[in-house]
Amino acid sequence: MDYLLKTEPSTYSFADLQREKTTIWDGVSNPVALRHLREMKPGERLVVYHTGDEKSAVGTASVVSVDASDAKNPKVKIKVGAAIATPVTLAQAKANKLFTGSPLVRQGRLSVVPLNEAQFKFLTGE
Repeated sequence: MDYLLKTEPSTYSFADLQREKTTIWDGVSNPVALRHLREMKPGERLVVYHTGDEKSAVGTASVVSVDASDAKNPKVKIKVGAAIATPVTLAQAKANKLFTGSPLVRQGRLSVVPLNEAQFKFLTGE
């Protein structure tokens, strides 16, 4: 499974991840998003998505490790991947039939969204 992680760039941006190389992805409170964090496995691919004014997929990362010992605050260590050459906007995703029924377009407030292979490729331009 691949995932999309939403972040407000003024709080923590993809550029911050590029500078730090790795980070612990925590601070999530939505029960569904927490479940997705707990289910992550090392090596899974991630899309980093900027919320706010940008509303676009801007970079990739991967899961290094998952500590789900505290179910209400799982700590997922991620490492930076690459910037997406041409960021994909939410409007572009909504217009693509690949995302019909996806939590990305159905549950706008969900901060951790599962992606299938085709969705991941569309967002990353692979």
